[in-house]
Amino acid sequence: MAAAQGIPVLILKEGTQRSYGREAMRNNILAAQVLAEMLKTSLGPRGLDKMLIDSFGDVTVTNDGATIVKEMEVQHPAAKLLVEIAKAQDAEVGDGTTSVVVLAGALLEKAEALLEQNIHPSIIIDGYTKAMNKALEILDKIAMPVDVNNDENLRKIAYTTIGSKYAGQGPEKDKMVDLAVNAIKIVAEPKPEGGFNVDLDNIKIEKKKGESLMDSVLVRGIVLDKEVVHPGMPRRVEHAKIAVLDAPLEIQKPDITTKIRVSDVDQLDSFLDEETKILKDMVDQIAATGANVVITQKGIDDVAQHFLAKKGILAVRRAKRSDIEKLAKATGAKIVTSVRDLKPESLGYADLVEERKVGNDKMVFIEGAKNPRSVTILLRGANDMLLDEAERNLNDVLHALRNIMREPKIVGGGGAPEVEIAMQLRDYAATIGGKEQLAIEAFADALETIPSVLAESAGMDPLDTVMQLRSLHSKKLTFAGVDVLNSKTAENMLDINVYEPLLVKKQVIKGASEAAIALLKIDDLIAAAPPKEEKKGKEGEESPSSGSSGSS
Repeated sequence: MAAAQGIPVLILKEGTQRSYGREAMRNNILAAQVLAEMLKTSLGPRGLDKMLIDSFGDVTVTNDGATIVKEMEVQHPAAKLLVEIAKAQDAEVGDGTTSVVVLAGALLEKAEALLEQNIHPSIIIDGYTKAMNKALEILDKIAMPVDVNNDENLRKIAYTTIGSKYAGQGPEKDKMVDLAVNAIKIVAEPKPEGGFNVDLDNIKIEKKKGESLMDSVLVRGIVLDKEVVHPGMPRRVEHAKIAVLDAPLEIQKPDITTKIRVSDVDQLDSFLDEETKILKDMVDQIAATGANVVITQKGIDDVAQHFLAKKGILAVRRAKRSDIEKLAKATGAKIVTSVRDLKPESLGYADLVEERKVGNDKMVFIEGAKNPRSVTILLRGANDMLLDEAERNLNDVLHALRNIMREPKIVGGGGAPEVEIAMQLRDYAATIGGKEQLAIEAFADALETIPSVLAESAGMDPLDTVMQLRSLHSKKLTFAGVDVLNSKTAENMLDINVYEPLLVKKQVIKGASEAAIALLKIDDLIAAAPPKEEKKGKEGEESPSSGSSGSS
């Protein structure tokens, strides 16, 4: 019996690493904090950018939270969880990605202090859950309804969103806001129960190097990054009737193994004539419907191109599937999968289809669709890095506008809602009592990280600022926040036009709380050993013996 006690019992495979209990939690919290710490400096209008270089040497410069965490190759499993919430935030509301990671990091930091006081994780989790639900309730109460039919309100929200982005720093700001507001108004579809439905897939963003951001345009229709297929075709068609095809205008080629026996030259001629006749019939069928523009997802045979050119029809081939769908929405066309099915009523309409030179490339502009439910924003800029960042910025603005159309309620920005919720949560915590009270108070403290980071990025004293805001909020100034651009506190963020959609704030609190709770539930971290690379030569011969001694 005594001898048996000295034998080690191996449950896990050799090389497996395990940390458990308090140590596992500390590791997870630390990893999440490090990621939050990285993103902190890029929060808000005065936030700084990150330069990310991937393994291929491609450079990305951005302060967009989701892009930063996607481009960074995060290894630690707990930090990966925060990367996931940033991605989820981006997919759900498209904005607030930096805030959600910073808040999750702050929640975990405050939880660590409670763990040090020997408060059980389950109590912290219960407290955080109650605090999250209460916070969402408070947000609903303080939110103000907004009239989305008023362009001015939409512009204020767009300005707040773009204010913290690269494109919101210079004169381009007004241009980007105009493009976004006008695009959203065209594609918004009213819902019967009120509010609007906005499908952002209907707004296509095309980028082309050259000119400057100020030369970007909104096209009431679609821009295709393609050129007209045949030099004999018109380059400009007014009052265009557009046939949108998902069918090739070419003869199906026989299999490679097919043999065609020809006994004299006449037979070969008649075979080729037959091909030409089929293609001519196809073009005649298209022309008969009155179409003067053909856009297909598939190919167009050289002979068919010739016949189309003779009929004065402008044609574009191999357009992307997504472009074809947007084009059908924009012009009211039906996508036809066979030329035989093409009827006059299947055609779409646009005032103008024209091939234009943009930068070094030719693009086809389809403009002036009567009632377009799909539009294109063509971004111009000096270099690829700038264009990519402008596209990300524009996407955030479009998402913010979509959120406000979906749920027309706003709160002030600049950390105002966070301070208000924190204040009300502290009163709520006192009614709960017990150790949970400490967790709810910790949640309130974590929320104040947002205004404190904003103050810091504006060169203000974070502690003084939070104290000033608490004092303003206690005087019932619900939307007192940090006026980052002027480095001072403002009594009402709505007066200085800093609006934020309620939907974004709600999602930030939900996402951050759920991530923090998920990490606090983990008390054991078991990492399998990475697969060993086989060693060659003498070492390879030794490894079996060393392996056997380990297993004995």
